[in-house]
Amino acid sequence: MVFGQVVIGPPGSGKTTYCNGMSQFLKLVGRKVAVINLDPANDALPYECAVNIEDLIKLSDVMIEHSLGPNGGLVYCMDYLEKNVDWLESKLEPLLNDHYLLFDFPGQVELFFLHSNAKKVITKLIKNLNLRLTVIHLVDAHLCSDPGKYVSALLLSLSTMLHLELPHINVLSKIDLIESYGKLAFNLDFYTDVQDLSYLQFHLDQDPCSAKYRKLTKELCDVVEDYSLVNFTTLDIQDKESVGNLVKLIDKSNGYIFAGIEGSVVEFSKIAAAPLDWDYYRYPSPLSCYIYIEMITFNQSHTDDGKVGCFGVLTQSRPRDPLA
Repeated sequence: MVFGQVVIGPPGSGKTTYCNGMSQFLKLVGRKVAVINLDPANDALPYECAVNIEDLIKLSDVMIEHSLGPNGGLVYCMDYLEKNVDWLESKLEPLLNDHYLLFDFPGQVELFFLHSNAKKVITKLIKNLNLRLTVIHLVDAHLCSDPGKYVSALLLSLSTMLHLELPHINVLSKIDLIESYGKLAFNLDFYTDVQDLSYLQFHLDQDPCSAKYRKLTKELCDVVEDYSLVNFTTLDIQDKESVGNLVKLIDKSNGYIFAGIEGSVVEFSKIAAAPLDWDYYRYPSPLSCYIYIEMITFNQSHTDDGKVGCFGVLTQSRPRDPLA
């Protein structure tokens, strides 16, 4: 049984950066990690990938050969991957004995709530290779500063959850930058817990464009609340404990915490409900060194003292209140 993550989200939400940071963290806590790049438009990878879709098909070639734009080209590439999923399976088979898998998917959101090709690829991998995967859906935290965009993010998250039908974690990425987007209308908990959305209506009415669609917005918010499935965790790389809290959350959702354990349903339930101790707490020095090195590498132009985070990770711990 092999465990891993399916990393998705709109362009610019931090998927590739997340894969880079998460892979390095997991390696430090003793896991062998393989990153699989399934984004044919991602030609500047910051990480070393074990499998690269560009060995099968390239977006630039598809666009030239079939006179397609970027969106149509990506749909074509996913269709091609679905028809050649045996190629991907053969590449993954040598990794199944001892690796944890991170799948870096394209940023075209239609692939995950409208088209079926990406879902079929994931489903076939789960069935044929006995994988246990959790979807990590990244959404840029700046959308919270605009009520209309926040509602759109909720609809996207809900649609994706219903379409993929997998363990799913929605994430507000780049939470450490949220104050730079302006003051939020409510405390951050309102956005992460997706509380009473009727309170957004007043702020939507302040915008003439949004007020025009008041009734539609109300109905969309009612749909989100009726399903009551969507909530968010937050992402901040500056706190190493937040990385561990994310790993705990993911490992509970895909069953990693039960790997190698035999017992009754009651015993499994006790494990799932109990707090977990993680080996990374025993390695504070390597983690501090790792985070410092990454900051120097990626943020040299943004800081003089190496105090700025370089890439995003998720956290289940209570986020900092930007309005406090």
